[in-house]
Amino acid sequence: MFEKEKEKVLTTALRLKEYRLIALSGGNVSLRIDDGHILVTPSGMDYSEMDASDICIVDIDGNVVEGTRRISVDTEALLYIYKNMPEVNAIIHTHQVYATAVGAVEDKLRSVVTTLPNATLGDVNVAPFSSAASLEMGINSVKYLDGKRAVILKNHGVVTVGSTIKEALYAAVYLEDAAKTYILAKAIGNPVLLDQAQVDQAVEVFTHYGQDKI
Repeated sequence: MFEKEKEKVLTTALRLKEYRLIALSGGNVSLRIDDGHILVTPSGMDYSEMDASDICIVDIDGNVVEGTRRISVDTEALLYIYKNMPEVNAIIHTHQVYATAVGAVEDKLRSVVTTLPNATLGDVNVAPFSSAASLEMGINSVKYLDGKRAVILKNHGVVTVGSTIKEALYAAVYLEDAAKTYILAKAIGNPVLLDQAQVDQAVEVFTHYGQDKI
């Protein structure tokens, strides 16, 4: 059931590992299917040891439809996001180091490079602390996403969203790059930030980026 989509979830998880946004079994990747089912990575399983058959399928209420693995401990939070953001079809949760570091000292990651608004649609808010396996993680994500594709969870990690899994992946990767740039710039002095017109332009430019599907 949904074999192609399971492969897409697994490939995305492995790309997160490639970009060093996750370690061992941290975080999760999930994807909403048109008929309402949710594919989600299992709990506590190293991504490099996972295959497509390990991806779990649940309904919107969290009932397991297919799979023998325990579902991610964050499933309740993920389902809250899906229920309250119908435009979202993919969610990635990571513990990526640089973005989380910014969130430990700032209330927002401002647009210091164009790639941040390219992928996240603008500045990224920092939400109050919420623990893993908590509904609050979902509630805070919805509240603090504020129309963007990423939110930093204070002292915890990152949640990115998208209408596609590619959008969520790009948001996670470029958020981390922007966080690295911000931290390096702060070490030298005060970063020059993009103004709103420049942010808007960066968002618009990225709508024409890439190739049409053939």
